[in-house]
Amino acid sequence: MKVGGVHYRTVWMEGPAVRMINQHLIPHRFEIIDLPTHRDTAEAIRTMIVRGAGAIGAAAGYGMAQVALEAPDDERFSQYVAQGAETLRQTRPTAQDLFYAIDRVLGGIVAASSPVAAREEAVAIAGRLADENAAAGEAIGRLGADLLADGARVLTHCNAGWLAFVDWGSALAPIYMAARQGKRLFVYADETRPRCQGARLTAWELCGEGIPHAIIADNAAGHLMRRGQVDAVIVGSDRIAANGDVANKIGTYEKAVVAHENGVPFYVAAPESTIDWESPDGDAIPIEERSEDEVLYVEGLSDAGELCRVRLGPAETRALNPAFDVTPARYVTAIITQRGIAAPSELSRWAPPSR
Repeated sequence: MKVGGVHYRTVWMEGPAVRMINQHLIPHRFEIIDLPTHRDTAEAIRTMIVRGAGAIGAAAGYGMAQVALEAPDDERFSQYVAQGAETLRQTRPTAQDLFYAIDRVLGGIVAASSPVAAREEAVAIAGRLADENAAAGEAIGRLGADLLADGARVLTHCNAGWLAFVDWGSALAPIYMAARQGKRLFVYADETRPRCQGARLTAWELCGEGIPHAIIADNAAGHLMRRGQVDAVIVGSDRIAANGDVANKIGTYEKAVVAHENGVPFYVAAPESTIDWESPDGDAIPIEERSEDEVLYVEGLSDAGELCRVRLGPAETRALNPAFDVTPARYVTAIITQRGIAAPSELSRWAPPSR
């Protein structure tokens, strides 16, 4: 991702500190935040300073590297590592890439011969995880671009672009790649209440790429599909069950059902690390419940140019805020991973040998 002509990854590590783009401030301000400890990184994940499946995974991997760097050299090392891993696990329960990254780094730490070796291995594995995520995004873009015809009108939900990965993204990667191939595309970006990732993040990214687009209210997607104004839907995913059921940002299920009803292809773009082979179907995927304030309040830029927060509902009103929903596999046309494109029923061909 380039901002002001400078290439950035969404999250990276410098010395013992994790650095990341502060997504709370986009599109109004671009800022890099420094996180000196694993607890700071965990809080950034929990509060969605960093969000998006791949970026969460990379941040968690770097957080585990911080845990190893912070752990004392004596007999307390293992206990500190275990506690740090648990702190990171508790941040976002639906995001499979988070758990995948924690387990990858933790495995390297446990297998190391000494605390010194464990620290070196943790930093190395976290770096490889980030590189793998960026490479997966590029591969997803290359494969998925073939699904988009010149002139295609594409609808997406939430943000699964540069900011949701270390680089490239998942759902937006095919759009970026197709545009760079010279295809003329138009993107409908669902606003994605309650946090408005589509309006704030996806639109900001598309502006940077020079891709024509329009922000639409979440409830407008069905109207556009019924009128034949949408040629394809592409979304990301935070966890995919073994049978192809897909957990993604709340509102995805509705888009999939309406797309199915109107004969619009519905694609899910995600790296293999998002597939949870231990979840047989979508009912086994934990759904994160977030603060009701995300529904009751909205943040934005005032006419005076100040960032502010205002309440939407009556003071006495409560809110429910499930962050994700599950789309059954029968509504998914295909899943795009870095290894290829497959119908949900074909996912088993990529299952680990142990299954």
